[in-house]
Amino acid sequence: MFAVLMIAALLWPLLLVLREPLMAALAGRDEARFPLDPLWATAPLPALALALLGGDGELSMAAWLLGGVWGLDEPRRVLLAFTALLWLLAGWYARGYLAGDGERATAGNGAATTRLARFAVLWPLTFSGNLLLLVAEDIPSFYLGFAVMTFAAYGLVIHSGTRDALTGGCAYLIMAMLGEGLILGGLLWGAGSLGVLTLGELREGLATLEEGAWIGVLLWLGFGVKAGVAGLHLWLPLAHPVAPTPASAVLSGAMVKAGVVGWMATLPLGEPTAAEGIAWLGRAMLAVGLAGAIGAALVGVCQRHPKAVLAYSSVSQLGMLAALVGAGLTAPALWPALAPAVVLFAAHHGLTKGALFLGVGIAEHPPRLPAWALALLLAAPALSLAGVLGSGLATKWAFKEALYDGGYAGLVTWLSLAAVGTTALMARTLWCQWQGERQARDDGLMPLAAPMPLAWLLLLASALALPLWLPALGMAPAWPPAAELIGLGWPALLGLSLSLLVGWLVHRGVLRAAWRRPPPGDLWWPLAQGLGRLWRAAGHALERLAAWKAAWVAWWVGLERSGTAALEALGEGEAWLRRHAAVLMVVVAVGLALVLLFSAA
Repeated sequence: MFAVLMIAALLWPLLLVLREPLMAALAGRDEARFPLDPLWATAPLPALALALLGGDGELSMAAWLLGGVWGLDEPRRVLLAFTALLWLLAGWYARGYLAGDGERATAGNGAATTRLARFAVLWPLTFSGNLLLLVAEDIPSFYLGFAVMTFAAYGLVIHSGTRDALTGGCAYLIMAMLGEGLILGGLLWGAGSLGVLTLGELREGLATLEEGAWIGVLLWLGFGVKAGVAGLHLWLPLAHPVAPTPASAVLSGAMVKAGVVGWMATLPLGEPTAAEGIAWLGRAMLAVGLAGAIGAALVGVCQRHPKAVLAYSSVSQLGMLAALVGAGLTAPALWPALAPAVVLFAAHHGLTKGALFLGVGIAEHPPRLPAWALALLLAAPALSLAGVLGSGLATKWAFKEALYDGGYAGLVTWLSLAAVGTTALMARTLWCQWQGERQARDDGLMPLAAPMPLAWLLLLASALALPLWLPALGMAPAWPPAAELIGLGWPALLGLSLSLLVGWLVHRGVLRAAWRRPPPGDLWWPLAQGLGRLWRAAGHALERLAAWKAAWVAWWVGLERSGTAALEALGEGEAWLRRHAAVLMVVVAVGLALVLLFSAA
């Protein structure tokens, strides 16, 4: 059963990629059609069945690359379940979101046809890479899945083809290349030094390897590009706002978790024999994670576009996850209790953030619901991400309980401060959505059973009820006791109060004079400007070098011409001497005779 479901899960998305070209070839058509039909949206369905029904298991294929090993255990089944569910519902949502492109393509619009075909092919291909990296235990399969997901997603980011989309795609691709290089370097260095081919052996070997800490740094930063580590997050706020909304949902909800999965799969977490260098790596991860969690919130609340705000929210939330993973590296004894909380956090954030991103499209194209009902539904995932509702409440309690029991109460305080920023980001998101929804209602309402609202409602329900259906996968999150609710809720109350205060001050004009809104991408722009200046300076320097070279060559050419002219003059003189040699000899003889004559006298 497990092997059948695993093979079906891996092959079905690829068959959907090839479906239309094969059908076009069989039917003798010149061009393949790429409809976003219900069958196309089922690409993640076998993977979801594998997570829910397959149980734990392992499948080995010696003929695959250097020997394929694919398997699932409890943490990976949870990660696969929420990933497949998010991709499934986001794909169904995409059928409604891109319906306009479908109509234009049917009418003969070539640009719309190209966009639709590209999306129809790259969507299941990106998912297949995401799936492979989740189930792979051998290093080649894991990296192959990661690379396929990364580079196929570039086409989703630049889907619209606008200038902003190309800028976001450029940032995404540059950072992706940087991350892939670091990951590949770390994997090859570690696997080569240890002589291993599986992630488990790599993880265990790095704990005692002399250069294990340096390999860990490469893997931390490489996967950190995908996970939005502070300083490497530049692509997220640029790519998310320009990508189609369903693509933004899976980018932020599922694909960025590949970075966290990479950390958990390769770093020696929970290894009591880990060298001191690994502990220092954990401390660095913890510090940078907390800096990103708090700093991203400060920048995110200044954004205007709800998807940009949500992108910074992802950077902040992933900073919290990085801090938790860093704590697990610093204190190996803490990891067994912290690991389930990290997995729950990843699943909660993935589904909830996916619902928030899909909610942006819902606010732009509202369904036939009363305004108050739509407002409550849009606010529900925001409250959950703030940690006061549904899976957010259970998640916050899970990692706080593990940290308190492990003696890391100080880290709880820092994470609570980051949660204040999360609440402020959610308040800002809802404000931006409310403004967009007010304008959209004038353009007409969408039927509630249409693909977009239906997929959004199902994802919202799945996110809020996550602790209720996770026991089917072997994980049973605990709800916090009543006495802990105040301790869990104060960051949300403080964040909401600060948001209202700042909003009132901005409305009154108190903060506007000194307010300078950072653009989405923050550090990307000064870096791009600096690199642009450096490039221009290098160009000017090359131009000056070319001018100096031309002057030097001209001087040498002139010198050569002068030398050639002198040689020619000497040659002419020599020829003249040869022609008049007899006369000259007579003159010389007469001259000598006269000299002798006068000297004798």
